[in-house]
Amino acid sequence: MTDLVVVSRAARVLRIQMNRPEKKNALTGAMYTALAEAIETADADSTVRVITITGVGDVFTSGNDLKDFLESQERGPNTPVMRFLSAIATARKPLIAGVNGLAVGIGVTLLLHCDLVYAAEGAIFQLPFVNLGVVPEAASSLLLPRSVGHHRAAELLFLGNRFDVHAALQLGLVNTIHPPDRLDQVVTEKAGALADKPPQALRLTKELLKGEKYRSEVAAQMEEERVRFERQLSSPEAREAMSAFLEKRAPDFSRFS
Repeated sequence: MTDLVVVSRAARVLRIQMNRPEKKNALTGAMYTALAEAIETADADSTVRVITITGVGDVFTSGNDLKDFLESQERGPNTPVMRFLSAIATARKPLIAGVNGLAVGIGVTLLLHCDLVYAAEGAIFQLPFVNLGVVPEAASSLLLPRSVGHHRAAELLFLGNRFDVHAALQLGLVNTIHPPDRLDQVVTEKAGALADKPPQALRLTKELLKGEKYRSEVAAQMEEERVRFERQLSSPEAREAMSAFLEKRAPDFSRFS
């Protein structure tokens, strides 16, 4: 495990923390691999009953480390990010997220695969895929409209504007909101409560909530998104969007059709 992903265990709960606060917990390929390994290992360990994921500091995750992502030559269905998305989408154990601050891109879409989501007062969310010249991932183009409705999903994805934790609560993306200094305790308490439940009944209930048809649809949508995402990455408009982001200037899409 990289020290940028801290994995610890208390009783029957595996705790995963994204630990790169100086870079707003932006995710690198190595971090995706570590996240995937942690979830896969916990899911296969009969002594682990619940998995939690949160960020260190006052940020959940600002999404991909854009420089690391653009420099990586890895593409296709077996990349670290796709391994992580597959792990979080297929996990049999309950997943609890504690959104302790800013959540951008995959920091929002991964929540669609968690079973319980608790957030800190002041947390901010954003889905800036279109703004960066790419398309959504993590099957969010399927799951988000199912969760919040087409019109709201289109607004969140098309415009890519930030929205606050109270809007996230209203949309049903989080269960409850808590003071920042209480969030960790809430996540720990909820995880402990689930760990005390009959484990097989809990796993079977999750399987019923996310049946075979659901899992097949999610896998198919993830693959379709991956193909379009990778194709779009090489487009002139994506290069302009990401160059503008790295250069801290406004992008100019006026020449594109």
